[in-house]
Amino acid sequence: MSDDGRVPAIHERRARVADLIGDRPLSARSVLATALLGADQPQLPVGELVMMASLFGISDGAARTCLWRMVSNGELASVDGMYTLAGNLTERRERVDEASRVGDHSARPWDGTWELAIVSLERRSAADRLSLRKAATALHLAEMREGVWLRPDNLDPARLPRSRAVLDQQCVHFHRAATDIAAGTVRSLFNADDWARDARRLTEAMRDELGTEADDADDFAHQFALSVAVVRHLQLDPMLPDVLLPRDWPGAAMRDTYRKFDDTFKRRLSATFR
Repeated sequence: MSDDGRVPAIHERRARVADLIGDRPLSARSVLATALLGADQPQLPVGELVMMASLFGISDGAARTCLWRMVSNGELASVDGMYTLAGNLTERRERVDEASRVGDHSARPWDGTWELAIVSLERRSAADRLSLRKAATALHLAEMREGVWLRPDNLDPARLPRSRAVLDQQCVHFHRAATDIAAGTVRSLFNADDWARDARRLTEAMRDELGTEADDADDFAHQFALSVAVVRHLQLDPMLPDVLLPRDWPGAAMRDTYRKFDDTFKRRLSATFR
């Protein structure tokens, strides 16, 4: 602690974002999937996955059993001791890549056109409704009212084809110019102000960890959990055109900090455990 006492202890700093990280124990499946989703390449050897699981008190046997089940369920593929994402997890990987690495470059110049997806099916099951909500959220659409989803048409229409197919199955699409939607209304629809507030908190937490050496499994477990929370939050970035955002929008700063944090975490992990 500094002489003036202003630098809080590490546990106090980490407590500041405890509500964003959560205290629910991560399951073996969650840890293993997250490790693969965040890896530089979407494949890892079994030993590295087992080691990552051990940070969260998951035994060697439990981790290997979970890997076997994920392969059986079509979520992973295994060849010569290497595990690779498969099935629905491949699109989740696309979302993670967009959110954490290339999200800043996914936008196109915006000409004022909006994309609208309006539910056209008269009857839908609860599963259909949930599927649509997940797909629309993945594609960064906001629900204006029941059955009406929209966003500025500034993103690549070919991205996340599985999610796009769900929208195509349940909705009709329109593209139209709209000049009567105020920036404040847009930020409210996309929950942008709350997103920005939490983004700043998570960015500060990552910067704190960059200045803190990871000495034991608890440190690595916290930093892994922080990484999960950051990527989850980045996936909820509305990715609105600059003209609809305040000047101090924290999206780019959060991504830049995450890249440094992720590189540092992996380097520390490699030096300590491998």
